[in-house]
Amino acid sequence: MKLTSIITVNFNQPGVTIAFLNSIKENAKNDNVEVVLVDNGCDEDHEAEFKKAFPELVFVRSDYNLGFAGGNNLGIEYAKGDYLLLLNNDTEITENLISELTTELENNPEIGLISPMILYFDNPDIIQYAGFTKMNYLTCRNAGIGSMDVNKGQYNNDSRETAFCHGAAMMCRSSDLKQVGLMEEHYFLYYEELDWCEKFRRAGKKIWFTGKTKIYHKESMSVGKESAVKTYFMTRNRMLFIRRNTSALNTLLFSIYYIFIACGKQMLNYILKGRSDLAGWTLKGIFWNFTNANDSQNLGFKLKKTK
Repeated sequence: MKLTSIITVNFNQPGVTIAFLNSIKENAKNDNVEVVLVDNGCDEDHEAEFKKAFPELVFVRSDYNLGFAGGNNLGIEYAKGDYLLLLNNDTEITENLISELTTELENNPEIGLISPMILYFDNPDIIQYAGFTKMNYLTCRNAGIGSMDVNKGQYNNDSRETAFCHGAAMMCRSSDLKQVGLMEEHYFLYYEELDWCEKFRRAGKKIWFTGKTKIYHKESMSVGKESAVKTYFMTRNRMLFIRRNTSALNTLLFSIYYIFIACGKQMLNYILKGRSDLAGWTLKGIFWNFTNANDSQNLGFKLKKTK
């Protein structure tokens, strides 16, 4: 049985992470797995608690918060598995997750990345993810398939190509990364998994969804409260994604639409709601793309200081 490396990133969520490790211990006991946990610049070191929950844990501590992409990339550097399963630490798995995902990859060499169905942990009958529609690259918009639908088993036997995987749960072959490369750390938060899917596609691989297995995600069903961090990175990275993955002409047309229509409307709404601070962060997200014009094609990964 081939080894699967489960990689997860913890940032100041020890309780959530311990529940995640317990879920792995309970539901993957018949699988050949290792778990690599990246402690991503956390305020406190909880290595002893994590290893008490999962004694075989490969624990990697970074002095800095490397973001979603950087944290997972660091974990990949330590992983020994033939398969790499990137899971958010705020998820809990089901018993057949590893076997179903690896079987799909074994049976179809064209698959590069695969995600399972994702249900909300607090509302387990509601679907968060059953695939994504194709991207409209002029607006950088797409939609979630099955999102917010009641799970009636309609996707249970569904296994198909989809536009993008979901960052909460993605599996790939470690051997494919020699050609594809790691996730782009410029994103830090948001859009990095979409960019990774594009890299796999350019390498001739397909992006896949299967409803034959599922995970539960502890993300809220409601839209989270707006914050400076979310506003800045969502604005910045939407432009960065288009710059990295489309032509110069498409980037120009998108930028005109995005800056003058989409962001203009968004900033006006922020101001009318008394959140002029978020309007300012929107502008900062836009301007980053002009002051970092050469950063859109950074393909390297530098190992950050760890201890």
